[in-house]
Amino acid sequence: MLRGKSRRFQGRSAKPTAAVVDVQSVKTSANVAEASQGIASANVAEASQGIDVGKKIKGRKRHLITDALGLVLAVLVTAANVHDTTRGKLLLGDLAAAHPGVTEVRADGGYQKSIFNNGARWGIDVEVVQRPRTKGFEPLPRRWVIERTFGWLMQHRRLARDYEALPQRLRAMTQWAMANRMSRELTGGSAPTWRIETGIPLTSA
Repeated sequence: MLRGKSRRFQGRSAKPTAAVVDVQSVKTSANVAEASQGIASANVAEASQGIDVGKKIKGRKRHLITDALGLVLAVLVTAANVHDTTRGKLLLGDLAAAHPGVTEVRADGGYQKSIFNNGARWGIDVEVVQRPRTKGFEPLPRRWVIERTFGWLMQHRRLARDYEALPQRLRAMTQWAMANRMSRELTGGSAPTWRIETGIPLTSA
């Protein structure tokens, strides 16, 4: 309901038809279990931490699908050594069940071809947006919105590093962060500064 109001507030229909999928690797704290080399089940993969060799990060991955405005539609949490495509397939299933109106999903080149077949199974056209070959930073067309979403999430202390022993809690924190973002946008609210409230000066005496 909140997402629908936020979309209408920005001049969009309440239900999305296009989405973006991507993954963010986040470092974990010491209270998260290590992932074994031979993962026995999906529950073990989610509850553990691993190493993302490509980004050289030991922790977990947040697998996200957002709409064209960057609002989260689906989220999964796994150890960082789980391949993007493995959970991307499950994420598409969650998306199709919760948002049947979505028919297009944009992804990056890190996903394997099998995710296209899985998307077709749910009636979703998965399109890869290739990175430009030019040097320097350049926002990817139609995919930059999810990068902005990752930036929004990292502004929350409990999401900048994964402190949660259970992956369900990290999923909840992600959803709460998005609810907070949408609520503030709809009400025009902003986070109060503690310096103004307490009268503490910006610099110490």
